Amino acid sequence: MSVLGICSRRDADRLISSGKVMVNGEVIAELGAKISHGDTVSVSGMNYVFTTNPTCRTWIYYKPVGLVTSNRDPQGRTTVFEDIAGKIPERVVSVGRLDINSEGLLILTNNGELARYLELPATALERRYKVRLFGTLGNDTISQFAKGINVDGMHYAPVRVRLLRRSSGKNCWVECILTEGKNREIRKLFSHFGLSVNKLIRTHYGPYSIGDLKPGEIREVESLHL
Repeated sequence: MSVLGICSRRDADRLISSGKVMVNGEVIAELGAKISHGDTVSVSGMNYVFTTNPTCRTWIYYKPVGLVTSNRDPQGRTTVFEDIAGKIPERVVSVGRLDINSEGLLILTNNGELARYLELPATALERRYKVRLFGTLGNDTISQFAKGINVDGMHYAPVRVRLLRRSSGKNCWVECILTEGKNREIRKLFSHFGLSVNKLIRTHYGPYSIGDLKPGEIREVESLHL
């Protein structure tokens, strides 16, 4: 299902476990079950025809603040996929997530295997962020980021932090470059040092850049070849 762009691999496993997936009219009970070219896959009553050679397409999207990177939100908040409805002629999945208070580059693709490849820590693609901080950022803190940090029992790989400019008061802008992208990683790391993030913009993800896109805008780009 991830190859079809219906959902992520993790969501596919949940749907299969709950008995909501059928192939050619039969309920699938085994995770990782194989399907063949021309098979009809039914997910929660919706039918899709599987092809072994789907045309892989990729878009870059400037996610605005206030949107949830999810297909549906139990709290009723507007999702990324509601915002892009009608803007992309394909069912797509996102490459990773940006939390509701973050903005910037989000990659969308109709190929779940490509999304998985781009997300994997082993792929080690750089993610770049522009971050506005409140607090005093010293060179010692920047040095600790570069070595890797343990926070609340979680190890975070080295992050390159570069001061861009200082604003009025205790605000400053920095660039953060990382390859892991754990959940809310940047916010948690700076909070560990008593610094608060009041704006976070993802500008680059691997070979892709937000460029001149404005919040809510989408552009199709060349897909990576696996």
